[in-house]
Amino acid sequence: MSLYDEGHTIAGWTGFGIATVGSAVVGAGVCTASLPVVVAGLAVVAVSVVVTWVLHLAGWGKPPGVRPRGRWGMRVRDAQARDGHPGCVSCRLAGRGRRAAAPAGVVGTPAATEPVPLSPAE
Repeated sequence: MSLYDEGHTIAGWTGFGIATVGSAVVGAGVCTASLPVVVAGLAVVAVSVVVTWVLHLAGWGKPPGVRPRGRWGMRVRDAQARDGHPGCVSCRLAGRGRRAAAPAGVVGTPAATEPVPLSPAE
């Protein structure tokens, strides 16, 4: 059995459902050769991406990687979503999960300003 439970969340299934409807509308637009219907279907697919992202940020998604088996339930809300998940692109796009900003007036730490050798010989 796999240790991953990718997509078994409210955010995942809601996004999938909306995207399926949008894909059906695009297909209907292609079959009827109607550009406005195709554009409307693509707009619905774009909405599915935004809805999934918002639900993930609200805690109804899951962080990337392995989750304990007890947290695999569909209705289990992620309490860490507010702080951001490490390695999560969605959280990074929302500005979450980054290190605390430096105080005003501080350009960088001494370790950050030291030159980094390009090869082991340097």
